[in-house]
Amino acid sequence: MLLVLVPVGFLGLFFVYPVATIIDRGLRPGGRLDLEPLRSVVSDPALRHVAWFTLWQAAASTALTVVLALPGAYVLSRYRFRGRRLVWAAVTVPFVLPTVVVASAFLSMLGPKGPLGALGLIGTVWPILLAHAFFNYAVVVRTVGGMWSHLDPRTEEAARVLGAGRWRTFRAVTLPALRPAIAAAASIVFLFTFTSFGVILILGGPRYSTLEVEIYRQTAELLNLPTAAALSIVQLAAVIAVLMVSGRAQRRRAEALRLRAEAEIVRPVRTIGARLALAANGAVMAALLGFPVAVLVERSLDDGRGYGFVYYRALAHSPGNSTFFVPPLEAVRNSLVFALAATAIAIVIGGMTAFAIARRPQRARGWRPARLLDTLVLLPLGTSAVIVGFGFLITLDHPPIDLRTSPALIPIAHALVATPFVVWTMVPLLRSIDPRLREAAAMLGASPLRVWREVDLPIVARAVLVAAAFAFAISLGEFGATVFIARPDYPTLPIVIYRLLGKPGVLNFGQAMAASVILMVVTGAAVFLIERFRAGSIGEF
Repeated sequence: MLLVLVPVGFLGLFFVYPVATIIDRGLRPGGRLDLEPLRSVVSDPALRHVAWFTLWQAAASTALTVVLALPGAYVLSRYRFRGRRLVWAAVTVPFVLPTVVVASAFLSMLGPKGPLGALGLIGTVWPILLAHAFFNYAVVVRTVGGMWSHLDPRTEEAARVLGAGRWRTFRAVTLPALRPAIAAAASIVFLFTFTSFGVILILGGPRYSTLEVEIYRQTAELLNLPTAAALSIVQLAAVIAVLMVSGRAQRRRAEALRLRAEAEIVRPVRTIGARLALAANGAVMAALLGFPVAVLVERSLDDGRGYGFVYYRALAHSPGNSTFFVPPLEAVRNSLVFALAATAIAIVIGGMTAFAIARRPQRARGWRPARLLDTLVLLPLGTSAVIVGFGFLITLDHPPIDLRTSPALIPIAHALVATPFVVWTMVPLLRSIDPRLREAAAMLGASPLRVWREVDLPIVARAVLVAAAFAFAISLGEFGATVFIARPDYPTLPIVIYRLLGKPGVLNFGQAMAASVILMVVTGAAVFLIERFRAGSIGEF
C-alpha cells in the first residue's frame, strides 16, 4: 500500500492541488460556478478548429516519429558497432533542447534563405511534424530499443526455421512482444505533441495553433482565465482518454517474455544486409537529428566577421542590464544541481509507481488505487505548463508549505514531468517478468523483499538507468513550468536561452545559440556517462 500512498501524496500536493485551484478560480470567478466558458469551446468555430488541429497534428506527428524511429531502435538494440554508445547518447540530446531554439533552427533551414528553402515547406504543417519527430525520436528509440535489446532471438530463429519470412516473423513473433513498449512510446510522443507549445508558436504562424498555445494566449496576453481554464479541462479530458486507451491496450497485450542479457543479444555487423540497415538509419539520423544541431553550432560560432568563441566568452560576464542577476554561465551549475535533485525524486516516485502498477493483478478489482495511480502519474505530461506554473505560485505561497520563492520548486516541477518516463520505461519490463520466477523464489522460502531484490531488481536495474537518463535530460531542458517559478538569481540554461532570444541584438542571439550548444554538450556528456555505466553492468543481468 505504501507503493501507492507515497506517489499519490506527492502528485496530490504538487499537481492536483495547484491545477484544481487554477481551474476552480477560472470557472468560479465570483464564487459561483459558470460553465459558459466550457460551452464556448464547443460553440466557437475558432476554438473548435484549434481543438481539431491539436488532435490531428499530434496523431500525424506520432505516426511519423514511430515510423522513422523503429528502424533506429532495431539497429541500436541488435548490432554492435564502433561509436554505438555515443549514438545512444546523441539521440537523446535533441529531446532536451528548448523548443524555441529548435523551432528557430528549423525555420532557418526551411525558410526562403535556408539550405532547404527551395522545398517551400514554410507555411505548411510539415515543419511542425518534422520538428516533433526531431524531438521525440529518442523516446521511441530508447523505450522500444530497451525492450528489443532483451528479446530472445531464438524465438525469431525458430519461426524462420519453420518457413516464415522476415516480414512474417516480425509481424507474428517480434511485434507482439514489442507492442507494450511501442504503445508506451507512442503514448508519450502523442502527449508531448498534443501539448506542443514552442514549436507551434514559431513554426505554426497565424494559421496553426494548438490548445497549449491558445491557453497561453488567453492567459498571458488576454488575461482571460475562464477560457484558459475551460481549454485546460478539454486538454485534460483528452489526455485522460488517451491514457485510458493506452493503458488498456498495454494490459491486454502484456505477456511474460523470456528475456536475455543484452550482451547475449547484440551482435557485430557482418552481413551486407546489416551494413545496409546501419547505413540507411545513419543517414536518417544525420538528416533528422544532425542537421538542425549543426545549424545551431554554426550560428553559435559565426559572429558576423568570421568564426570564433565571442558569444561563449560573453556568457561568463554579467550583462549591463537587469535581465540576469548572475552571469549566464552560472546557469550551467544551476541546471546540473536541479537535474540531479529532479532525477532522484522522479526515480523514487516513479519506481514506487511502476512496481505498484506492474504488481497489480490484471483483472483484480481490489487494486483500484493502483489503477488510478496508473493514470494520475501520467497526467502532468498532458497538462498545460502555464496552468501548472501559475498553480504553484498561487497555492504554494503560505504556511505550512511556502515554496513560492524557494529554488526547491524547480526540481519538483521537473520531477512531475520526468516521473512518467520512469514509469513507462520500467513497467513493460516488470510486466514481462515470468511470475513463476517469483513463485519459485517464494516457495524456496524467500521473503517478499528478497524476491524483489533477487528477481525483480536485477532485471529492472537497466531500465532504472535508462529512466534516470531520461529524467536527467528532461530536467536539463525543461522550460514550460520553469519560466514561471525560476528566481532571477537561480536561472537554468533554458531560461537563459529564452530571455536572450527575447532581447534584440546580434550579441544576445549569439549568446542564446552558444548557451544552446552548451546545453547540448552537457546533456550529451551526462547521457554518455550513464550509457557507459549501463553497459558496464550488463554482466549482472
